Amino acid sequence: MSITVRKITPQELDDLGVKYWPVWEKEISFFDWKYDEGEEFYVLDGEIIIYAGGKEYKIVPGDFVSCFKGLECKWKIVDPVRKHYRFI
Repeated sequence: MSITVRKITPQELDDLGVKYWPVWEKEISFFDWKYDEGEEFYVLDGEIIIYAGGKEYKIVPGDFVSCFKGLECKWKIVDPVRKHYRFI
């Protein structure tokens, strides 16, 4: 699997130190993306649809997402996004 979307507990957020990760913001847009390294992110605001491997992943605030190295996808930012992220 090249992408996972899940909910995590407040304890997991604390254990991972998510609040200390950098914040990325992006306006409504549509673009291609390839992951040269893996990324984990936690969505604070906005809505994203990621198209990958013939599937569509709707991502909303509170979702914890893992995108793995080598993933080629398209991002559709439906509502301006703010997320914590780290590369893995």
